Amino acid sequence: MGAGFSGYFFNNSGGVSCSSSNSSPTNLGDLPESCVALVIGYLDPPEICKLARLNRAFRGASWADFVWDSKLPSNYQSLIGKFSNNFPSNLSKREIYARLCRPNSVDGGTKKVWLDKSTGGICLSICSRGLAITGIDDRRYWSRVPTEESRFHTVAYLQQIWWFEVAGEVDFPFPVGTYSLFFRLQLGRVSKRFGRRVCNPEHIHGWDIKPVRFQLSTSDGQQAISQCFLDGPGKWVHYHVGDFVVVNPNTPLKIKFSMTQIDCTHTKGGLCVDSVIVYPSEFKERLKRF
Repeated sequence: MGAGFSGYFFNNSGGVSCSSSNSSPTNLGDLPESCVALVIGYLDPPEICKLARLNRAFRGASWADFVWDSKLPSNYQSLIGKFSNNFPSNLSKREIYARLCRPNSVDGGTKKVWLDKSTGGICLSICSRGLAITGIDDRRYWSRVPTEESRFHTVAYLQQIWWFEVAGEVDFPFPVGTYSLFFRLQLGRVSKRFGRRVCNPEHIHGWDIKPVRFQLSTSDGQQAISQCFLDGPGKWVHYHVGDFVVVNPNTPLKIKFSMTQIDCTHTKGGLCVDSVIVYPSEFKERLKRF
């Protein structure tokens, strides 16, 4: 044998390996950052962040811009333009991804947009103040109620009304994909009593007589209609309105949506309107009510 070799041995896969008496075993810390980056680029963002804790090579590789290029939405520059104040020009792709994962406010704080940390899918939420609610300024019918159970810290509470109508629209550069739109609603007004969550059903009525009608339409001609009875007092429920598909991420898509119960033969009340949520449809089963 040549000098320096202590011998040959068969490895577990049947191949032949050699060991050297003059060198120490190779470990993960000896791998070049470029090689590590190529491998971890196939992983999900949470897995990349976990591996970054292993050693210096993995930590350095986890900051490589090309690793995060495939994780960011294809039109992320358009998204950054929506929240320009929060995105300095010198951010790395990993920092951009991290900031996009935080709820970013738009349109005077009436909307919040963020990326799902695991998939990079765009999520959007519109608060009750960003919706057109019939009679909202009349205290006989509606009131604004502060709550810790909303990401916007307030909901619109309906005491009683004959003509119920809530509508809104959003004009946003969604990345390519299929999205689902939901209304987040709750029957009854919730408060805390001795540290316990208590639902007051005092004003709940009328929702079991006729169903609520949900609608959405998009600027490229897509439409969806659904209806159901509201139930489940004291529980926040995501009522599925419908789905839409985005094929051009470079052109903002306008979505109009509404929920109505305008049968004036009876009144209805006792409803909290929190928000409208747009999620990638892969999350539909997580949120879908019917």
